Amino acid sequence: MSYDALRHFADSWGLVAMVGMFLVFVGWTFLPRARAEHERAAIMILEDEEQANG
Repeated sequence: MSYDALRHFADSWGLVAMVGMFLVFVGWTFLPRARAEHERAAIMILEDEEQANG
């Protein structure tokens, strides 16, 4: 595969693949089953701070 062919492939399908992966990763965070994990992560730093302060 020549450089020009590889660049053409990356410019067209590479961009489509990156946009698709971005949408999957962003959508993954909004799945209902992940809510508990995200809530736990959101308060985790506050719990550590409360324990340190007594």
